Amino acid sequence: TRALRAGLLAWYGRNRRDLPWRRSRDPYAIWVAEIMLQQTRVAVVVERYQQFLQRFPTLVSLALAPEQDVLAMWSGLGYYRRARMLRKAAQFVSENLHGNLPVKAEELRILPGIGVYTAAAVASIAHNEPVAVVDGNVERVLCRFAGWGAGSRKGGGTALRRKVEDLARRFLDRARPGAFNQAMMEL
Repeated sequence: TRALRAGLLAWYGRNRRDLPWRRSRDPYAIWVAEIMLQQTRVAVVVERYQQFLQRFPTLVSLALAPEQDVLAMWSGLGYYRRARMLRKAAQFVSENLHGNLPVKAEELRILPGIGVYTAAAVASIAHNEPVAVVDGNVERVLCRFAGWGAGSRKGGGTALRRKVEDLARRFLDRARPGAFNQAMMEL
């Protein structure tokens, strides 16, 4: 396992894509990217992400923005519910948490629109919390690694999902969880 972790991190160090959200440890910027990346191609997100952060550089600026302004900046990304939930979560954080995003994945999950994956991604990348992320890409990689139908849920369903999540937790590099999770997603 150590050798696989080290190999994956070395591969990632050599091959990772230079993406704007990877140049930041700001939880807000990482959160915005993770929401934008849901069901949207990376190439589309890169351009929209930078424009969005120029218009809403802080969580509070997003919380105070009229919904129509947020939706206009979201144009081209689709799934507008994500933009509405992002703004709603920013308002919740501004009103109830003094404008500070929670640090831990478990705490992030209380926010509107943030599920298990997004909470783990933000907490591990921004705060180095040792929590594994499992999205469709990570699931496919781990299923192939373990010989579990190459990511297919046929015959597995919830039981397979639990096995994948358990394997992701065991495989996680606890010293570098943010980099490791990004390497898994990149792979």
